[in-house]
Amino acid sequence: MGASLPPKEANLFKLIVKSYETKQYKKGLKAADAILKKFPDHGETLSMKGLTLNCMDRKSEAYELVRQGLKNDLKSHVCWHVFGLLYRSDREYREAIKCYRNALKIDPDNIEILRDLSLLQAQMRDLSGFVETRQQLLTLKPNHRMNWIGFSVAHHLNSNASKAVEILEAYEGTLEDDYPPENERCEHGEMLLYKISLLEECGLLESALEELRKKESKIVDKLEYKEQEVSLLVKLGRLEEGEVLYQALLSMNPDNYRYYEGLQKCVGLYSVNGQYSPDEIDRLDSLYKSLGQQYKWSSAVKRIPLDFLQGDKFRAAADNYIRPLLTKGVPSLFSDLSSLYNHPGKADILEQLILELEHSIRTSGQYPGRVEKEPPSTLMWTLFLLAQHYDRRGQYEVALSKIDEAIEHTPTVIDLYSVKSRILKHAGDFAAAAAFADEARCMDLADRYVNSECVKRMLQADQVALAEKTAVLFTKDGDQHNNLHDMQCMWYELASGESYFRQGDLGRALKKFLAVEKHYADITEDQFDFHSYCLRKMTLRTYVEMLKFQDRLHSHVYFEKAAAGAIRCYIKLHDSPPKSTTEEDDEMSKLLPSQKKKMRQKQRKAEARAKKEAEEKNEELNAGGASKSGKRHVKPVDPDPHGEKLLQVEDPLSEATKYLKLLQKNSPDSLETHLLAFECYTRRNKILLALQAVKRLLRLDAEHPDSHRCLIKLFHKVGSMNAPVTDGEKLIWSVLEAERSTISQLHEKSLVEANNAFLENHKDSLMHRAAFAEILSILDLNRKSEAVKLVEESTNNFVPSNGALGPIREWTLKDCIAVHKLLGTILHDQDAALRWKSRCAEYFPYSTYFEGSCSSVSPNSVYSQLSKNSEHESSNHSTGSQNAGPIKSNGKLDAFKDLTI
Repeated sequence: MGASLPPKEANLFKLIVKSYETKQYKKGLKAADAILKKFPDHGETLSMKGLTLNCMDRKSEAYELVRQGLKNDLKSHVCWHVFGLLYRSDREYREAIKCYRNALKIDPDNIEILRDLSLLQAQMRDLSGFVETRQQLLTLKPNHRMNWIGFSVAHHLNSNASKAVEILEAYEGTLEDDYPPENERCEHGEMLLYKISLLEECGLLESALEELRKKESKIVDKLEYKEQEVSLLVKLGRLEEGEVLYQALLSMNPDNYRYYEGLQKCVGLYSVNGQYSPDEIDRLDSLYKSLGQQYKWSSAVKRIPLDFLQGDKFRAAADNYIRPLLTKGVPSLFSDLSSLYNHPGKADILEQLILELEHSIRTSGQYPGRVEKEPPSTLMWTLFLLAQHYDRRGQYEVALSKIDEAIEHTPTVIDLYSVKSRILKHAGDFAAAAAFADEARCMDLADRYVNSECVKRMLQADQVALAEKTAVLFTKDGDQHNNLHDMQCMWYELASGESYFRQGDLGRALKKFLAVEKHYADITEDQFDFHSYCLRKMTLRTYVEMLKFQDRLHSHVYFEKAAAGAIRCYIKLHDSPPKSTTEEDDEMSKLLPSQKKKMRQKQRKAEARAKKEAEEKNEELNAGGASKSGKRHVKPVDPDPHGEKLLQVEDPLSEATKYLKLLQKNSPDSLETHLLAFECYTRRNKILLALQAVKRLLRLDAEHPDSHRCLIKLFHKVGSMNAPVTDGEKLIWSVLEAERSTISQLHEKSLVEANNAFLENHKDSLMHRAAFAEILSILDLNRKSEAVKLVEESTNNFVPSNGALGPIREWTLKDCIAVHKLLGTILHDQDAALRWKSRCAEYFPYSTYFEGSCSSVSPNSVYSQLSKNSEHESSNHSTGSQNAGPIKSNGKLDAFKDLTI
């Protein structure tokens, strides 16, 4: 570096490098200018000056200087290395790798460049190149521990675990007998555990166990040692030894469910699906009774038997489990029991049990068979549990009566209002749900979780502005809205995006969905720093797990929701493109003068509101933009806050396809992925790709209404196409004919016959009848009235409830809303849609969508009365309380008043 410079300038060049490494950029810049004053064409100095400027956010100058430096000295490995660092800082990893390779052609043994190259290869999963680079590093510096470990990990990632073991053994051969010293025992122990996990991965279980016991004294993490040992023993079939070890682990932590599962495996009483014979249930029961005697304070040993016990034994065990938790007042009791509702019959037993407890406490103040009196709060927590139970079973009226009684009993418990909010949400009254969530929030303004629950309810009620004001109460001062983005608050962005989509604001919806996608890109980039850190700190097993997690990162449910939301926005944008200025002017010219005046007033108000919001945000930025040191931290202003530019895409479907491919790659087992693929490809006339989506739908769930709908739609579209002319069209046609014969639903049947067969198989299901009706109207436009009649003749049968309090019906609110939209927008029968709405208003009296008699939109509902009372109360508030602002003083009634306007 700087070899062609005189001694004085060579020292200055070293100072530039040191200043860059110590982040003293101004000092480095000054030294670079001093060299360039005498040697203005010195390539390496120009490059280093560019790299320094890059760290000072002067990117355009940086690139210009680095390119000029490289042009002046193409044979300098420093110039190529710096160019690679510049690309790396901009996440242009492939270009950075090319630069590093050019640098290595000039200086093949440069350790810094090789190390930087290896990090990029790990990031880009160039595993064969990663192995090669790590081998070079080891060859150049074999006395460095990190090089041995890096070479081993590279082979492991490249699916060569046996070679990784050999390298670790060779490394151990270079160590002295008294190694490691006291300050390196943890790192060495981690390396040994990593080696044992590699032996296990290779299938060498005996060798792994032998190595583990041999190196016991050198492994610091004794808990991990025991867990690894017992895992190997169980895999080797040495179950008696495994049982002893699991008992020892349970004595250390009797609430670890994995230990109980392992113990069951050792005694031969484990089932993956949770199904056991009566004899196995008796043996398990006796096992857990003996464990219960040993670990009396363990909740796991009491909870696990509820999963396998049946009948009276289940009832007795549930009774013993529930009673102390109700006395203690554990709000999460229902969450703990909720998995039991998937077991046939257990929900009915729980209902009878809790009702008996409620009756006994209400009448005598004690549990059945007990002499001791219960505290008054026990009744409240029993009602709280019952309310959640009935909410889970869809009996919202009973659930609300129970939770109202609990609130009347103790009106100061926050959880009661949160659960009432949740019940109202499930019942379909999002506005009232948001109001009660806000009441819970106001009872403890310092609780972030309750605040977040309130924000969720507000977004579900499409009150985005109020939700945003509530959410930013827990963000830093300054640009609060952007803080939610900086904190990667994905649940908020997804809920906001869904709300904007429901309201038809595609620009803002897209902006929120794409913000979530950006977070996942950032998470992928964040792994870069760990490639060197984990090798240095020897957290090797966690490092490999992290890389595997990163490889399946885009299969996470939040990404799936964001990508699906963005695709739906683009599809809607394709179907209803935004109007051009000329079209808007034409429409304005058709309006009456009074209507034009109203339209212009609305536009002016909207512009004024947007301007005011922008000014408020700028004021917040100016107020909070200065740090203690006096330096201003000005974030770049969002040039497109409402997502208007996102709507100006030439081909929305090609944008949708980008995200669709990610979904197809990472979420292939989701029905929604292939439904969206079908919608995209049919619009783009990609018939074979649409067929592929249909076949995947049929593979996942052939009887699903959407699978049937897509299947018939596809072949109906094919049937309405012109006869093939070109060779390509003929080839597509022949593929379709061949594939049709392999689909059992269409084999030797017309589309009408296939549709009729589908109805015959599912005539009692509302959504299947709706799918049949939609397809019937597509296949024969003259049979729309028949399709509507078929939907209206559907019956909402009762579900067998085994004596449950109140009737439980089959239909869900979500399905009924979908059918209402089908009648109104696809079958275009507004009268039928109104009849369906009034019918569903009886089934779902709390639904605001169907304007049920008990919902907040009904003028006679209790919530509307409360809203009117709140208006009267708020008029009597003092000036001081009014100045407190709508968020801090916003209770249930005030919030509800805003929500129902």
